[in-house]
Amino acid sequence: MGKWKDGTGTLAAPDAQDVSLEIAASYRARRRGLLGRDGVAGAMLIVRTNSVHTFGMRFPIDVAHLDRSFTVLSVVTMRPGRLGMLRPRGRHVLEAEAGAMAGWGLRPGARVRVDVTADPSPAA
Repeated sequence: MGKWKDGTGTLAAPDAQDVSLEIAASYRARRRGLLGRDGVAGAMLIVRTNSVHTFGMRFPIDVAHLDRSFTVLSVVTMRPGRLGMLRPRGRHVLEAEAGAMAGWGLRPGARVRVDVTADPSPAA
């Protein structure tokens, strides 16, 4: 994928299609992530990172570390107030409410597809 932008899209996983997806690409959006929220509908993709933390989170999350080809390297559940492990081959992180990723079939070796919602074109 070329240049990433903050936005939305859908996630296709082995056992799930069309999971709603928020994309956090800017420094500000990546830094904020899911902090201060009470939940997440679908998932959040944080691009260009290989670790996350849950300080300031209000709920436990599933975290999948993805390599550059969107293959899952690891899936962990993190409670609030934790510092995640650094994944050297990780390029992106997918976050969802705890338990969601098992239902989507996400496990090491699985591959996901991200479809970015196109920006609406300006009126001519």
